[in-house]
Amino acid sequence: MTLLGLVAKNLMRRPFRTIMTMLALATAIGSVMALSGVAGGFTDSFRDVYQSHRVDLVVTRDGSADRLSSSLPDRYVQTVKECAGVDRAAGVLLETLSLEQQQVFGIPSMGMPLDSWLFADYELVEQSSSDSGAARIYLGQNVAQRTGLSAGDPVEIFEEPAFVAGIYTTASVWENGSIILPLETLQLLTGREGQITYINVAVDESIDQDQIRDVTEAIESADPKLLALPTETFVQSDTRMQLAGGMAWMTSVIALVVGVIGTLNTMMTSVMERTGEIGILRAVGWTVRQVASLILLESVVLSVIATVIGGIGGTLLLMLLAANDAAGGMLQPRLDLSLWIRGLGIGLGIGLIGAALPSYRASRMHPTLALRQL
Repeated sequence: MTLLGLVAKNLMRRPFRTIMTMLALATAIGSVMALSGVAGGFTDSFRDVYQSHRVDLVVTRDGSADRLSSSLPDRYVQTVKECAGVDRAAGVLLETLSLEQQQVFGIPSMGMPLDSWLFADYELVEQSSSDSGAARIYLGQNVAQRTGLSAGDPVEIFEEPAFVAGIYTTASVWENGSIILPLETLQLLTGREGQITYINVAVDESIDQDQIRDVTEAIESADPKLLALPTETFVQSDTRMQLAGGMAWMTSVIALVVGVIGTLNTMMTSVMERTGEIGILRAVGWTVRQVASLILLESVVLSVIATVIGGIGGTLLLMLLAANDAAGGMLQPRLDLSLWIRGLGIGLGIGLIGAALPSYRASRMHPTLALRQL
């Protein structure tokens, strides 16, 4: 019998135990892959907010613990515009609003000057020509689908009358699930007159990546309250991105520990049940390395199959999440090769670590003593 045939025979010796161990490992690995996909998609969606508008730098208040809750006087927009190397700058106020009549809550909302280059980047797929005198709001395409609203429809925000001035679409999934208001309107509705969250900056086209640092220094020199960061650094250093990534890694560690314990229990029990069989293998000439390799291979095969099952389950879960109107309107889960590589790495780690002690025990059995167990 070949080595793989012997592995298959041993794994199916106790099929119920093997299947239950495999399903437990698949659940753990699938959960890691799903959470990692959500965390990666969240970061990608947030990054697209800036890349889709060709934003090179984001300026916030220096020392702010949460940069998305930063607060700056909107007069700093002009200060940043006058800095060397800056081509364009636009202030943005971030808040969360609800459309209570439509039963949609916690919608990310951006206040920005509607005559700025930033707003001009959005493609209006619907637009209302009416002017009722009420506050204007623009809905991302995903919000419009969730609420069933169209251009020209009346709405209420904080019990104040407003109307849908237009429906927009953009390359960012996060922005498609958001609301845009004139900056002054959002400031008034939220009681933050004269305040913005951050300033989006596009540098002069003549400046290459090596000179970006000179522009950030010029901005920060203009006022000590300002902190200028390249968009990638801003995204990676955000508290929410770090929290999402930390949760994914913490889940990976927990899954690894649970998987190792489950695999260790299964493989150790298997070794103890096969003491006599292992004695025969040693008696017919199997070396210590061959016996240890057999146990390790059984564990690795078990973990790899569990990884495939868990990976398929995690991928299906992410696809369902992406198809959901509420979640899909906020982020697009990441489904790529790196997700499978992480899952496979965890699966192999579980297989190798969980089989280390059982394989050592099996390889140290003395043939004569092992044969007595027959």
